[in-house]
Amino acid sequence: MFDQSPYTCRVEWGRRGAREAAERGDIIIIVDVLSFSSTVVSALNYGAVIYPYPPNIDGNDYAQKISAEYILGRAEAAKAGKPTLSPVSFNEEHTNKKYVLTSLNGAFCTWIASKVPALLIGSLLNASSVAAVTNQLRLQMNASVTVIPCGELWSNGKEEEDTLRPAIEDYLGAGAILSYLAGEKSPEAEVCIGAFHHTRSKLEALIWDCGSGRELRERGFGADVKHCSRLNVYQTVPILKSDHFVEYY
Repeated sequence: MFDQSPYTCRVEWGRRGAREAAERGDIIIIVDVLSFSSTVVSALNYGAVIYPYPPNIDGNDYAQKISAEYILGRAEAAKAGKPTLSPVSFNEEHTNKKYVLTSLNGAFCTWIASKVPALLIGSLLNASSVAAVTNQLRLQMNASVTVIPCGELWSNGKEEEDTLRPAIEDYLGAGAILSYLAGEKSPEAEVCIGAFHHTRSKLEALIWDCGSGRELRERGFGADVKHCSRLNVYQTVPILKSDHFVEYY
């Protein structure tokens, strides 16, 4: 199969892209702006400990085994006053507390690619910081980098259809990170960077009104959309260590 292997910095979509990059042994940056990546970055910014877990395995049982709290769905957690996949639900109260976080896209891609030399979490919130750390790791490990915009999943997909729905918020987040990365970019990465540069002045408006943003807003989570659309507001860089994320120093 023809791929982006001649280039240092690449971009691949979703679970399949995560597996491809993992098999190459690339450094991987997972980008799921609304909201897994943004939630992990925000949670670690407040000192929470996040264990990513795929949605097709019993996360509640896993949480009990490691003495962590299993993160509930947005609506359920909001009623209980607990942190959730909503990034704005985390604050100082959650410092040093352990949480199991699952999602259909970002957590699943993380699970698939967990054995790579380094797996980092990127978002618009920490785009320049995660790129700076990756630039260091790339030189230390002599490895290439693949940025994975996770995308969304179509609902009610038919058996013969691909369920991945490319999501512009993830593509723009990936483009932002790639724009700060050193190294030769693949054509796919260059186009992704171009999308970011072209829209940088109106990122918040575009993400507010994109399909994923509208879905969250209509469910009452407009604050999440606003929070996740901000560029370079955190220096926090989550990196996977064994089974959980720690802040890179």
